[in-house]
Amino acid sequence: MRSSIIFLCILVYLNVVAAELSAYDVLEKYDLPVGLLPKGATGYELNEKNGHFTAYLNGTCYFSIESYELKYKSTIKGVISKGKLSKLKGVSVKIEVLWLKIVELTRDGDDLQFSVGVASAGFSVDSFSESPQCGCGFACDNFNQNGDVSSL
Repeated sequence: MRSSIIFLCILVYLNVVAAELSAYDVLEKYDLPVGLLPKGATGYELNEKNGHFTAYLNGTCYFSIESYELKYKSTIKGVISKGKLSKLKGVSVKIEVLWLKIVELTRDGDDLQFSVGVASAGFSVDSFSESPQCGCGFACDNFNQNGDVSSL
């Protein structure tokens, strides 16, 4: 009898652990690509009633994608709903010499629209199928572990 109770407790524990989602899983659950968050998210909070979503990183994260420089604070907050992150805080993009806060992103089919309030830019959802890495974005093959360009 005692071994049956221990076995049952282990099964319940494994089911609870398996049911826990990552921040990336939450994005996918709301029809958003995982690449909206850089690699290394350490956790998240989600209020499913009002959609308040918070993701945590180890620290501030910088990287470039195409001609854009991006900065993620260690805490990213917003309101998540199907195909949309609104009231976004903690993500900025450098345009020319100014850092502008990305305040909203919306998915429309295979396209993503990123809004800084007064302007927006569109990208393919496929561009965000993988998460970028802090320091090097998607061009990490040319960086060493210290974030420096490796000599070839």
